[in-house]
Amino acid sequence: MKKLKRRSLGVPIEGLSPLYSRIYAARGITQKSEIEHSLARLETPNALSGIDEAVTLLASILTHHKRIMIVGDFDADGATSCALMVSGLRAMGAQHVDYLVPNRFEFGYGLTPEIVSVAREKKPDLIITVDNGISSIKGVNYARQCNIDVLITDHHLPGKELPNANAIVNPNQKNCKFSSKNLAGVGVAFYLLSALRKKLRENKWFENRLEPNMATYLDLVALGTIADVVSMDYNNRVLVQEGLRRMRAGKVRPGIQALLLLSGKNLSTLTSTDLAFGVAPRLNAAGRLDDISIGIECLLSEDETRAHLLARKMDQFNLERREIEAEMKQQALQSLGEIYVSGDMAVGICLFEKEWHQGVVGIVASRIKEKFHRPVIAFAPVSDSEMKGSARSIPGLHIRDALDAIAARNPGLIDKFGGHAMAAGLSLHPDHYLKFKSEFDLEARQWLSAEDLEDVIISDGAYTDFKVRAVRELLQACPWGQGFSEPIFDDEFEIVEQRIVGGKHLKLKLRHLKEDRVLDGIAFNIDRLVEGRHRRVVYRVGVNEWRGRETVQLIVESLDVE
Repeated sequence: MKKLKRRSLGVPIEGLSPLYSRIYAARGITQKSEIEHSLARLETPNALSGIDEAVTLLASILTHHKRIMIVGDFDADGATSCALMVSGLRAMGAQHVDYLVPNRFEFGYGLTPEIVSVAREKKPDLIITVDNGISSIKGVNYARQCNIDVLITDHHLPGKELPNANAIVNPNQKNCKFSSKNLAGVGVAFYLLSALRKKLRENKWFENRLEPNMATYLDLVALGTIADVVSMDYNNRVLVQEGLRRMRAGKVRPGIQALLLLSGKNLSTLTSTDLAFGVAPRLNAAGRLDDISIGIECLLSEDETRAHLLARKMDQFNLERREIEAEMKQQALQSLGEIYVSGDMAVGICLFEKEWHQGVVGIVASRIKEKFHRPVIAFAPVSDSEMKGSARSIPGLHIRDALDAIAARNPGLIDKFGGHAMAAGLSLHPDHYLKFKSEFDLEARQWLSAEDLEDVIISDGAYTDFKVRAVRELLQACPWGQGFSEPIFDDEFEIVEQRIVGGKHLKLKLRHLKEDRVLDGIAFNIDRLVEGRHRRVVYRVGVNEWRGRETVQLIVESLDVE
């Protein structure tokens, strides 16, 4: 059973309704200007460490018509970063721009020496990494030995040693004064291209060619930022909200539009949640099961027919991913007996099955983390000498720092690792798994208190305006996301009807006791009927569209709270 807590009300914000004042104040907003999302309020690129060296290098490459190779990552942030960098550089006049994404099953993550060898076949003068590279010490050294310049754009946390690149742009590198440390990889790429455009304008580069409008790339920035689940700080909210605003106005590339169509999302009423749960999983599925290049080509395509064909391929991958995930999750739940230490559940959970798919372990880790509210690492085999793990954490444990502490305490135990506070990846030799499993639980116990392990659901209180227009306004008011969560409400309801739909979801009709009105509700991934007629329901508000009719629907977060 989850523990229910209501957010503190905070200081009322002048100029806002009581509902919005309550919601925003609880998220740290103190004045109305902090929810104004004009692009003029974006932080400028000037404070980014390495930005001057990067744009000088790029301007020279463009001026001398040299060859550029973009090396990306195999998730949605990597795909949007790659598509943005390729299309942006081409729009600025670069004549030779190609891209390459390591196949996760053959090369693994980042700019490895092996992927540099593949890139060399195209004879690039410059390699630009997007959403990776900050830990690619060996790959950068090999590229430089091959007389290939390297520009790293990344947002992952750096290790103790930085690669010997010609330039590095990463807001999280030491001494970088850029205040928004939560940029996704696509956000870093956007800032680099914005600074490059300014440099080229000063060099009078656009006197005889069209100068690109950087706002046209905000659909990519919004999608990549939401998909990577980075913290939605003010700067990210500006980027995402402006991207969403443009998309609602129809200013969206064919690839994203095709993915939205397949996910059943309406462009004119688009929200950050639609991108997170409709578009991002389909884009990620290509990289998880096959080749993210399909996703990149979809995002780059200017032809609607081709974009739809590629989007349909990703939709099929997503269906396959769901089937694999469901089976793996079931196996994980069946093996949970192994996570008990001296009769107590492990604080840091490690799971491994020989048949698991390495492209889906991250999702399985997320599902088990959500169920047990503990940090989880799910592992899959790669070869006889390697297994890969995908880690998901909870507030209170910085997962990348925890892995760093384990590695420092046990030299040679972890082959490589990297990531963020809430998500990370690592590689181990299979012989080291049991030792690592013990060390991870030990480390988690040092980080997390009993209070941290409580499964708390935080509510914004009661909600009363159940009109479609009011709900739409709330959903579109802000780009809700990590660190700036979509409002969750709670109140007393009577269960009027309930039935299982799709074999795994609970469909409800709920009478709001105070408002005395019946509302539709859906509790996803609950495949059982609940007992009792009266319940405190924790929910989000949504709009269900069916056969041209719109009705308010409650998305039930929990029916079991204390």
